[in-house]
Amino acid sequence: MTFYTSLFDDAEVLAISRFGAGEAGAEGTVKHATFSLAGQQFMCIDSSQTHDFTFTPSTSLYVECHTEDEIDRLYASLSGKGEALMPLGSYGFSAKFGWVNDRFGVSWQLNLPEEADARR
Repeated sequence: MTFYTSLFDDAEVLAISRFGAGEAGAEGTVKHATFSLAGQQFMCIDSSQTHDFTFTPSTSLYVECHTEDEIDRLYASLSGKGEALMPLGSYGFSAKFGWVNDRFGVSWQLNLPEEADARR
């Protein structure tokens, strides 16, 4: 949550509650939290249960960038310690596009529309 809110100008942690002593999760870990990125709210938890699944790129967070500097910065930050699925480039449907799995396994599609490219 801290990593994500550090990347976006319009981002903030809205609420956070943590597990206490004797509760199901490890004391101090996130029971439930909400944060916003560019006006969109997200929820996160530290699950106390073991799961046989993880994140997959079948669900991605899609970000429409306003400038080339923004898409370059977000791509570099999100792909650091992560994995590039599609390098930044022109694929015929936008001025610039890239797809990454970040260091936590969350998939991000970053797009710079043609209109934004024309405003440079």
